[in-house]
Amino acid sequence: MLRSPRRSGLLAALLTVLAVFASATPANALIVPAPSADAFYRPPSPLPDVAPGTVLRSRPVTVKALAVPVPTTAWQVLYRSTNTQGRANAVVATVLVPVTPWLGGGPRPVVAYNVGSHGLSANCAPSYWLRQGIEYEFALQSLALAKGWAVVVSDYEGSATPNAHTYTAGPATGHAVLDGVRAAQRLSATGLGQGNPVGLWGYSEGGLASAWAAELQPSYAPELKVKGVAAGGVVPNIGNVGYKIDGGPLFGFFVAAAAGLGHAHPEMGLTEFLNDKGRKAFEQVKDMCQAQWTPLYGFHRIEEYTTVKDPIQLPRFQKVLAANELGKRTPAGPMYVYQSVNDEIIPIEDARALARNYCARGTSVKFTESFVSEHVSLAVTGAPGAVAWLADRFAGKPAPSTC
Repeated sequence: MLRSPRRSGLLAALLTVLAVFASATPANALIVPAPSADAFYRPPSPLPDVAPGTVLRSRPVTVKALAVPVPTTAWQVLYRSTNTQGRANAVVATVLVPVTPWLGGGPRPVVAYNVGSHGLSANCAPSYWLRQGIEYEFALQSLALAKGWAVVVSDYEGSATPNAHTYTAGPATGHAVLDGVRAAQRLSATGLGQGNPVGLWGYSEGGLASAWAAELQPSYAPELKVKGVAAGGVVPNIGNVGYKIDGGPLFGFFVAAAAGLGHAHPEMGLTEFLNDKGRKAFEQVKDMCQAQWTPLYGFHRIEEYTTVKDPIQLPRFQKVLAANELGKRTPAGPMYVYQSVNDEIIPIEDARALARNYCARGTSVKFTESFVSEHVSLAVTGAPGAVAWLADRFAGKPAPSTC
């Protein structure tokens, strides 16, 4: 189904409003230093030789919704993780634990809530926004907190730490999610431990992060007791996204994705096929939040920024895209995959193919399609179904399958 101009206009307007909201400086934000001015975000150098998921640094924090402190205990953790090349890095996450005792029987569940696209700038990091009270995905995170579950929100690699943010780079993002859960379980103040059941949940970039974490968990973090994975608006193939949004209102997401992959994969030699306009755009986007790049790059085309007509087909780009394509591994636990048929960013057939791929690997998959939403709205309307599905997995109920 074709995207209507009215829907695209509403989406662009929403993203512009979010840009104003995210860039605002409410009075309570004045006491929260930006990550660039906050020593907590600067990892020790050199990094100590410790296992992935080891807590390098932690501190209690107050999480706010607008100006109101949220009734949870919360910590920021700087922890050791692993980058795309398999080398040690450091990532920040926020751990939230409800103040009420867990009465559900057994250890308190832990949900890695993985955020959608925030931006490449350190000022867009969810750990920073949660303290400011401007994290717009907290409304979704609160659905998990209301269930009594602990919630771990990773910034992903380089989101606020000094190294570059590797936006959409699958392996590094999946590692960051899994190691964030490990760090939460190893931080004694949380009352969590290795025996706590784990759920993975996210939408858009968060869906990508959840699916990558699911695929990597059996080999990278087999000790985690993953009971289920809810992934919405998943991006199985970044190249196909580029073709779908080329020339449309959301083209800026491809500019950012290419920059993020370039950070993760220097072998791409990204700047070699950029023209002057392209080099300027890629220099600019690294300091932007997603709602800033959306109006700036909307309705532009790939060929405006490159010296070749279709860089996606370059062998070096194809190699990187293949390395960041989902569906090549058997994920941990059952999957709940939800997708809008009218998604402006992700081809529905890519999501269908991913579900079929997981089914063929023996994974229990419940795949749901929405015909009355698009990319942004399904993040909200699809959340209750994801939470209910995770609740059933934590309760030990058999996972339904559409395979």
